[in-house]
Amino acid sequence: MVSAMRLVGNPSSVHAEGRAAKSLLETARRQVAAAFGADGADVVFVSGATEAAALACEGRGLHAGDIEHDAVAAWVTSDLAVDHMGQVRVSNPTGTALQVANSETGIMQKTLEGVAVADATQAFGKIPMAFNWLNVGMALISAHKLGGPKGIGALVIPRGTELAARTKGGGQEMGRRSGTENLIGIAGFGAAAAAAVKDLDAGRWSEVEKLRNILEKTLGAATRETIFVGQGQARLPNTLCLATPGWKGETQVMQMDLAGFAISAGSACSSGKVRTSRVLRAMGYDEVTAASAIRVSLGLDTTQNDITRFAKSWLSAYDKFRARAA
Repeated sequence: MVSAMRLVGNPSSVHAEGRAAKSLLETARRQVAAAFGADGADVVFVSGATEAAALACEGRGLHAGDIEHDAVAAWVTSDLAVDHMGQVRVSNPTGTALQVANSETGIMQKTLEGVAVADATQAFGKIPMAFNWLNVGMALISAHKLGGPKGIGALVIPRGTELAARTKGGGQEMGRRSGTENLIGIAGFGAAAAAAVKDLDAGRWSEVEKLRNILEKTLGAATRETIFVGQGQARLPNTLCLATPGWKGETQVMQMDLAGFAISAGSACSSGKVRTSRVLRAMGYDEVTAASAIRVSLGLDTTQNDITRFAKSWLSAYDKFRARAA
């Protein structure tokens, strides 16, 4: 990204400076495509997965379950049934938008075959996955979910697919998204995608999953009523969603923040809002349980010591909750 800052050329210009910028842009495009297993597909750079969702979904009359991220939910009809395991019942894949893995619970969908739009934002870089064998119409991805900069993402579509631009102008990004490209962000996206491949191949996310499971087991052994959503199912390796009925998620967020830990209640993309998880409600959990849900996310730098300290802090707060409820 620092190197990209030094480039003064516009990627659309034909002079030497412009060609240098264009070269960096296309290198990043190849890096993202390779990391996502999208050779032979088009990677259209946009401002993030939210814009990608709008570009992919607007005006298509797609349907979804009520567990999709708000960025997708804004453009679809959320009328598909969701079972207690977090699986969406899809009867018409070509008319459906579906997350590869849920942003709150980490639960992965068992079947994505043929869906019109797959939201791979949470899963990209954390699990083995390739656009070319997902067999979906389009896919949404974002840089900041794999260590890249915020404010840059991509829509991945099969080469030759016609797609009307929402942002019209100079015809950049193969005519799908006009406007001078965010070269600095794109360079960071490419570098992060390349690094993510190395981390995945090295088994680093498998180590994260082991730590997640240790934390889940530790908390579960010391609590009575806490529910671990998605336990025993295929989930992202870094995500732990838990609910202790009656202990509000927003209260837990504040208590753990004071203890030095950043967790969330529901999705972290709602402009600071704390609200009852509609994902858990869609899965059949009652209002009290859904309002008590928190999401704990681990990263590649999370250590066993971090897990131990978190468990100690959370269980201390849990004991106080139990004492007040007694």
